[in-house]
Amino acid sequence: MIALLLLQTIAITGATVYPVSRPKLEHATVLIQNGKIAAVGTRVAIPAGATRIDATSMWVTPGLLDGSGQMGLVEIGAVTATRDAGMLTDTVAAAFNIAEGLNPASTLISITRIAGVTTALAMPETGLIRGQAVLIDLDGATIEAMIVKSPVAIVAELSEATKGAGGGSRAGAAARLRRVLDDALEYARRKADWTRGAIQPLAASAPDLAALAPVLRGELPLIVIANRRSDIATALRIAREYHLKLILAGAAEAWQMAAEIAQARVPVLVQPLNNVPSYDALSIRYANAALLVRAGVKVALLETNTHNARNLRQQAGNAVSYGMRWEEALRAVTLSPAEMFGVAARYGSLDSGKVANVVVWSGDPFELNTRVEHVFIRGTEIPLRSRQTELLERYRVLPPKY
Repeated sequence: MIALLLLQTIAITGATVYPVSRPKLEHATVLIQNGKIAAVGTRVAIPAGATRIDATSMWVTPGLLDGSGQMGLVEIGAVTATRDAGMLTDTVAAAFNIAEGLNPASTLISITRIAGVTTALAMPETGLIRGQAVLIDLDGATIEAMIVKSPVAIVAELSEATKGAGGGSRAGAAARLRRVLDDALEYARRKADWTRGAIQPLAASAPDLAALAPVLRGELPLIVIANRRSDIATALRIAREYHLKLILAGAAEAWQMAAEIAQARVPVLVQPLNNVPSYDALSIRYANAALLVRAGVKVALLETNTHNARNLRQQAGNAVSYGMRWEEALRAVTLSPAEMFGVAARYGSLDSGKVANVVVWSGDPFELNTRVEHVFIRGTEIPLRSRQTELLERYRVLPPKY
């Protein structure tokens, strides 16, 4: 049965298709075969026996990609027993990879994917160096089936929350981060000496220092969560000093230094709906994402609250209302995050050969009254309602869907 599903051919016809990598196509077809996108265009030959979906007057986009949160790692935020995203015993946990803490049966996965979000970044939480983030598709009975890329990046934080790692000072936290990076370089050069005990004590454990080697070689990005302008500047400074591939996350005050971020060619993960000032972000504003894009910064939009990840399209819609062009916002929840996380060859746009994460919408996905009509993850259609819900509707315990 599974083999038959993998071999299934699906043709979504008559739609307005937004490939993202190129201009939209009217009255177009998206052909899915063997879990991949086989063809996209207005003159696609549909094989005999293909399952046809009439999407006339509907819109088709790539599945949305959320670049934040703890999807699969949390159920009830206030219940510690249901949280698996943080190493609470150490402020430096670079070797901590959250993958084996993922719960494929998490209830948050099903309610998120039926809202059009098909891929998500699962990030560790807490600490100066939190650990390793992984990218997952929101379908699969096992962890291995869900993983898209592991690790995607190592996550660090420079904020009020991490001052404790530096003795209660932001400057101390930055100094601690530098010392860990220095010692990671030292460990890589003198691993044999460390094994013999012929080296001074280092700032972190050997596994954590070894885990930072790909970051220091520029092979793996360092995501730094920083919102205050001065913290963002510190992250940029450290990235220059160590030649890091930096991704800024949060970046609430980034609009104030958009030109510097653009010049450094550092991409940014932004939550557009965030507009509540704090000591970490007194100058936060809704237009942050639009101003960054206008300055030439690559921006990906995100929803940081895992329980509300289904609202990613609302985040994008609000970014549009505060100055982003619609096409920029669509790219910022599809292809741009795929590029940031190094998976753009397989994800983020509707192009032949890419993974068939596809969403059919009743209209503009950024409008609140738009419905999700079909969701495909790796070419498999995801049920939009549970069997229990359908039975309740059939026996009129619940009102019909629409």
